[in-house]
Amino acid sequence: MTNKRAPHLFPLAIALRKTMHRYTWTLFKQDLMAAFVVSLVALPLSMALSIAVGLPPQHGLYTAMVAGFIVPLLGGSVHQVTGPTAAFVVILAPIVAEHGLRGIIWCGILAGFILIVLGVSQFGKLVQYIPYPVTTGFTAGIGLVLATLSLNDFLGLHLVSLGHTYLDRLSAIIGALPQLNQQEFSVGGITLLLVIYSGHVVKFLPSAILAVVGGTLVAYFWNALGFDIATIGSRFSYLGTDGLAHPGIPNFLPVLHWPTFVPGELFSIPSIAEFQTLLFPALAIAILAALESLLSATVADSMAGTKHDPNAELTGVGVGNIFAALAMGIPATGAIARTATNITNGAKTPLAVSMHAILILLYVLLFSTYINQIPMAALAALLIFTAYRMSHVRQFIHVLKVAPRSDIVVMLTCFFLTVFIDMVAGISLGMICAAFLLMKQVTEITQVEFEEADDISPKKYKIPVGTLMYRISGPLFFGSVEKAFDRSTFPQKQIHTVILDIAHVPFIDMSGLIALNSTLSALFKAKYRILIVCNTQKVIASIKKNVESEQIKKHIQFLATTEEALQLAKEVVIQ
Repeated sequence: MTNKRAPHLFPLAIALRKTMHRYTWTLFKQDLMAAFVVSLVALPLSMALSIAVGLPPQHGLYTAMVAGFIVPLLGGSVHQVTGPTAAFVVILAPIVAEHGLRGIIWCGILAGFILIVLGVSQFGKLVQYIPYPVTTGFTAGIGLVLATLSLNDFLGLHLVSLGHTYLDRLSAIIGALPQLNQQEFSVGGITLLLVIYSGHVVKFLPSAILAVVGGTLVAYFWNALGFDIATIGSRFSYLGTDGLAHPGIPNFLPVLHWPTFVPGELFSIPSIAEFQTLLFPALAIAILAALESLLSATVADSMAGTKHDPNAELTGVGVGNIFAALAMGIPATGAIARTATNITNGAKTPLAVSMHAILILLYVLLFSTYINQIPMAALAALLIFTAYRMSHVRQFIHVLKVAPRSDIVVMLTCFFLTVFIDMVAGISLGMICAAFLLMKQVTEITQVEFEEADDISPKKYKIPVGTLMYRISGPLFFGSVEKAFDRSTFPQKQIHTVILDIAHVPFIDMSGLIALNSTLSALFKAKYRILIVCNTQKVIASIKKNVESEQIKKHIQFLATTEEALQLAKEVVIQ
């Protein structure tokens, strides 16, 4: 008999504690090599995702640095890489449009506290109850929305605003196609081709870095010919320590800002009205962060043969999001592609992930001048490729081909609601739809049979004259009670004994108990003798507890087998 380990009261740093007792110089070198490769992948993606939500690129870098450093040290996954992800774009872009950087900061802080509460409350394992069609539908929807948003820079359209709904964005892009910038489109197109195919030729560098370098060289060529190609340096600027605006990204450390009570400041504590406005978006961020982090950690476990602690991971991601927000970063979650890169390049402990965050910091401090030369079209191409990979097109089509109709309905519901409304609506209504369809399927499992003395029982029971065998098999819950206790289907012949066989009912909920009590009361009033076949003491205790009338309790007899009940009914006939 194995003893289950008691859950941690405050789950924190579980993965780090598991691995550090055996840490060696050899493991450090393996971690450092993996961190180097992951940092090269994360650098352009972090900037691209920040731009996609409507913020300058440094805010994505701050997230990769701060959350990427903290979460692996405090979380429950050995290999999980945390940072900005494409799934967040759909949620964060409307928040930025409506509330600006302040809204993102406080949503990140609130979401962090919600995630900590979920981790401490042991809610980590609940992610396993989210059906595959739900996750497939909303990730495909997010992929489509992200790819559409990226077309603005990919095609060089230079639209200032794309609108708030998907149809608005799509119509704006289609309407602006005559303004397509051929030079920027060529930069994006070549970058996209390189990110898809360069990995098959060059093995020692990530395809994302090769693609960005290639796209930057193409942009340099066009600039030399007199064309103006939009880059990070030309599109964005920051306020330096000298009080002046400087192009591109800042080349200094992210600074932690603490909440203040001074109204009007970026980090001033929200008013009650503002808090109520931001709470729902923060909840959506927390739900998505929990979902994506735990799904990514599960993928990591299957790849590396490890086992993550879901509650510690939620706690770690929560703390990481709070500090990332205090450093003016955007919300973070587990990144499946970067996590897979971390594993395939030999990472052994969570320190590899923290090292990748330190390396990104060094790149910003030492090479910001070169980073500013990256063209916007190249980053857009990376986002389009990321959107394609996260959409799982093949799995989506496979589900459409082979899945039951109910699963297809759930997946398409999540997909269309995510695209045309938002991700929260997609997941929420998708889960509701999945729950109702599951209840329908479970209800169909529940079967009701009536057998009398004239019937030939499938189990070859000889049923005495005047006895009705009333057999229920399957779950007895609120979805099946109407079917199980429809007394209009009772045989109308003369009977004096009813055997209620519920030996094959695996569970009964409160609705089932109420309906059963109503049936027993009706049988008692009709002066039937009531014999109940049930061999589960817990179910018997629930039935006795639910029957309020002492007379009915005394009238009911419980038996362990159908044979015993039939023998007792036969004795009544003989008498």
